[in-house]
Amino acid sequence: MTPPLILASASPRRLALLAQIGVTPDEVVPTDIDETPRRDELPRPHAERLAREKARAASRPGCFVLAADTVVAVGRRILPKAESPEQAATCLDLLSGRRHAVMTAVVLIAPDGGVSERLVDSVVAFARLTEAQKRAHLASGEWQGKAGGYAIQGHAAAFIRFLSGSYSGVVGLPLFETAQLLRGRGYPIA
Repeated sequence: MTPPLILASASPRRLALLAQIGVTPDEVVPTDIDETPRRDELPRPHAERLAREKARAASRPGCFVLAADTVVAVGRRILPKAESPEQAATCLDLLSGRRHAVMTAVVLIAPDGGVSERLVDSVVAFARLTEAQKRAHLASGEWQGKAGGYAIQGHAAAFIRFLSGSYSGVVGLPLFETAQLLRGRGYPIA
């Protein structure tokens, strides 16, 4: 019998992405950790640290625990998960006409306590946005709680002129790497 799988995330997108590869967690456990970047913390280590902390926060003996964190960065600058229209507008201004990095770290804790991790780094380029496009995006509300103030699978898809890397990773869970982690730790996946 397969030990239970816990998804350490409140994200409906991560749940839907797992369903795409035929994985249904036995339990979804949202974690409440402080996601504030540490002083001088760079984007990659920030994503990895948060994914580890989420996995540990939801960990239970004898269970698989899957956690992820997505960070949007312009250079060394970590963009926030936009909580206000002003924050989202600042993110859009920074992203407009530029390439940026989207890093998603995935951590899997196995029932035996073993830990596997992957970090998927993608590059996304936005077109130069007009003021009307920015206003429409802000009016859509899709920016709320999203890293960098946008969701690639939503309204902002019309802004993306280039993507190199993992589309599902930009959404929030790189499926190829997640499936590899699960298989590698003995979780049954086709």
